[in-house]
Amino acid sequence: MTTNDMETTIIPLITDEQKQADETWRKSIPAQVFLNYFFAINYHIEQADDAMGGLQHLPYFRAHQAELTEADVQAITKLLHASWSTEYALRATAELGDEEYLRNALHWTFPQAYHTIMAGLQGFLYTTGVRSNNPSLVRREVGRLVVRNAYPRPISFYAAGAYGDFSIHRLPLAGYKAGLHIAGKEIDAQAQIGQFLRTTRKIKAQSTRQQVQANPNTAIRSQKTGKVLDKWTAAHWQQITWRLGYTTIFDLLGRLRISQTSREIERFVEADIDFQLFHQSLLNIVSYLNGVHETYVAKAMGLERYQQLVAELPKHLQNSFVQERLRTRIEPVLRDETPMLQMAA
Repeated sequence: MTTNDMETTIIPLITDEQKQADETWRKSIPAQVFLNYFFAINYHIEQADDAMGGLQHLPYFRAHQAELTEADVQAITKLLHASWSTEYALRATAELGDEEYLRNALHWTFPQAYHTIMAGLQGFLYTTGVRSNNPSLVRREVGRLVVRNAYPRPISFYAAGAYGDFSIHRLPLAGYKAGLHIAGKEIDAQAQIGQFLRTTRKIKAQSTRQQVQANPNTAIRSQKTGKVLDKWTAAHWQQITWRLGYTTIFDLLGRLRISQTSREIERFVEADIDFQLFHQSLLNIVSYLNGVHETYVAKAMGLERYQQLVAELPKHLQNSFVQERLRTRIEPVLRDETPMLQMAA
């Protein structure tokens, strides 16, 4: 048998099916990484000491109070109803859908997850005196609150610093290299969250530079020619750092909204990932953050008034996750916290 004959009879090691599988996997990497990020956040939350991650022990939480008029209470109630109705829709999708349905549902579940949290956040911010729905202002204010330790440890992480010199805070293992697999240990989760913070801040920095340079009044120019600079040094990046604020979990959630409005969503729909795991991770994060904001609102409003608000919910929200969170998270935290306040007094 000649060499040529041998070559023609060799069975290829990689079949067409394997090639197709490899191509599907390669195309799925961006979606898998995104799933990894949100799974990692959920994993990190679930490693917390208790259901609310020690919220009742935070000095900021214990000092939180507000003088609310009936009109204020109504305004906050409206925001909470928007948050709850959106969470209700998100939960209905997750409960009703099989894998294929959940895959195509990403078109609306991504923005739903974002908007339910934002509405709850605005309800909380209202009790702090911030009464605006301007996304930039809301983002800046919540960034400050994260840094001031208004949030429990599992979600108090953030990134700061100029482009090329980012620093990650309150995630001691964030410096490790993130893998392409679902987190199985805390080191994996923190590495992936750290990477998510860095890439999100990088996108924000590049977008901010574009906005600054597109405006003749703010553009950084060459000292020699006066022309708008194309190439930036580290010193130029430093000049816009103040515009970035802090990068927090809320910026990470903002990526859901961005993904939904761009071609990126198609990559998710076509990907070969565990969509049920993705939805479950999103739901858990939504429930956790909404629970934190609702606890702050209940504290500011007074537990009895908040209980009344929940008792008067629209029919579709009665005997639902809203009451469940009130019973299992909010009431225990506020009842645990009240004696400490009395002792301090």
